[in-house]
Amino acid sequence: MLWRNAEQCGQLLADIAVAALLDEAMLTPKPGLVDFKSSGSHKDMDVSLMLASARSLHSAFAAMGLAAYGRKPTQELRETLARIGREGERHMLQTTGGINTHRGAIWALGLLTASAAICSIGETPERIADIAGTLAQFPDRYALTPGSNGARVMQTYGVKGARGEAMDGFPHVVKVGLPVLRDSRRRSIPEEQARLNALLAIMACLDDTCLIHRGGMETLRIAKLGARKVLDFGGASSVSGWEALQRLDQDLLVRNASPGGSADLLAATLFLDCLSITSLQVEKIGGDILHGTADVSV
Repeated sequence: MLWRNAEQCGQLLADIAVAALLDEAMLTPKPGLVDFKSSGSHKDMDVSLMLASARSLHSAFAAMGLAAYGRKPTQELRETLARIGREGERHMLQTTGGINTHRGAIWALGLLTASAAICSIGETPERIADIAGTLAQFPDRYALTPGSNGARVMQTYGVKGARGEAMDGFPHVVKVGLPVLRDSRRRSIPEEQARLNALLAIMACLDDTCLIHRGGMETLRIAKLGARKVLDFGGASSVSGWEALQRLDQDLLVRNASPGGSADLLAATLFLDCLSITSLQVEKIGGDILHGTADVSV
């Protein structure tokens, strides 16, 4: 089933992308991350700032969907998306007073939004992620010299980072986050705990450059082991798992460490999860998306 038109495609995909970011921000409690309970390891942020930041990106995601509608992955499209992404980042920073709240999410969700616009409604998450990977493999000839924290971590420690994750077709989303989210639902685990389980599963195996930047490989090891322990104890919905989740949160707070890369991939997981529902349901999605938990007003 095809999108009705380019504008409808861009607007609907932007609604879903922003909703995914809002749902990720509101998910509580997330170890080391901003949520309704605390600012986590981000003393310059709170949940209200994260929500405002997410909403500020709606126009950028809509523009990416519009730009990619009916196209194929090409060098020109990749650079158009990069330009829109930089404009979106500037708008985000104006909204947050210069605080980097969602730079990584612009990259991940921007690619996935564009890929979804290339596809028909109802395409599989795997196919959407694969096309996003093809887009990511084109270099951006107009990009500034890499100087981000993630880029420095990649160079120093030899990890793939956000670019490698995208170029590989987002394996931690389609092979980890989505399967755990859906398996949790099949086991009648409440939605909040199902999403926490998906986050923890991503944390347990991702070489998260945000964690490495703040605390090196030892902090990454502690975060991975802690997340795996929560899942081994039954996940966030079990008593033992919930207690292990609180301990993991404290361990990361002591180290001032935050799994920001994992949070971005959880948002990507929620985005693809919404897109994978039936074509009829996608057509009828309005302001409240992703199980009625998100406010996408902008």
